[in-house]
Amino acid sequence: MFEKLLRRSQIWNLFFGPRLPEPGTIFLVQKRVYILPTRPGVAFAVALAVMLIGSINYNLSLGYILTFLLGSMALVAILHTFRNLVHLRFTAGRVEPVFAGETAWFELFVENRSGYERCSIALWHEGKPTRCDVPPQRGTTVSIPVEAQKRGWLMPGRITVDTRFPVGLLRAWSYIRPDMHCVVYPKPDDSMLPLPDPSGGRGEKRVAGGGSDDFAGLRAYQPSDSPRHIHWKAAAREQGLQTKVFSGRAAAELWLAWDQLPESMDLESRLSRLTRWVLAADKDGLRYGLRLPGVLLAPDSGEAHRLTCLRELALYALE
Repeated sequence: MFEKLLRRSQIWNLFFGPRLPEPGTIFLVQKRVYILPTRPGVAFAVALAVMLIGSINYNLSLGYILTFLLGSMALVAILHTFRNLVHLRFTAGRVEPVFAGETAWFELFVENRSGYERCSIALWHEGKPTRCDVPPQRGTTVSIPVEAQKRGWLMPGRITVDTRFPVGLLRAWSYIRPDMHCVVYPKPDDSMLPLPDPSGGRGEKRVAGGGSDDFAGLRAYQPSDSPRHIHWKAAAREQGLQTKVFSGRAAAELWLAWDQLPESMDLESRLSRLTRWVLAADKDGLRYGLRLPGVLLAPDSGEAHRLTCLRELALYALE
């Protein structure tokens, strides 16, 4: 009994099981497109059989004409349903990182190089369809929603592409598995505890840097600078991007460290707390560093530093 079930599962996986991610452009050749009648299609075929039997039994010439006319229309529908899906091209697009519990949107570019429009194309993922029409000799971009349930790498997995065009009597479908992934950051916890106290202060020494006491001048913009310190009026006058420099107390180092958290917290809770601290420090325009077991990021500020810290937290103990 067990061997029979195993053979069945192997046969199922051979035709319909998960495949490896497909890099580059996915081209739907004829052997990748399947077609079967839908429930209305089966009912239509039964009705045609009844009409044919009645026409034979009562020798109805008009019954023969109507039966074969409808049957020929069904045969033509097979061609149009199959042609509506075959030879489409799917190319992976962009996907933005999200936090755990949010929805990631995977972009796919659907290209139609034929001379006729592809109508009512549906891309199914986890029972949710995303529908589109593709004009002839053009393409369109669709976004597939995928629930990000936990941190780390997220892949869309297998996507079912199907169509019931033009009359709904038949369904043509195919499976694609684009080579796409995005980073899922840990979900920030909802505690109201403040940021940890800075350490390593240098007293009352005055320096020019990222302080916020007195305006000290302008300098050339650097990618790590906070947008709050950019001199936007100079940028509007087409004088280039410049950053405001303030003089103040030498800033103490703000470290967001693993060992600052209670020992009773588990791995995911610690990462969630550190994620919230990173977001709070970035929002306040602070220079901060991140210290995890085996990971050390020097204090810095700006969007690039925030994204680097969130990525380390998302992939910690996973790679």
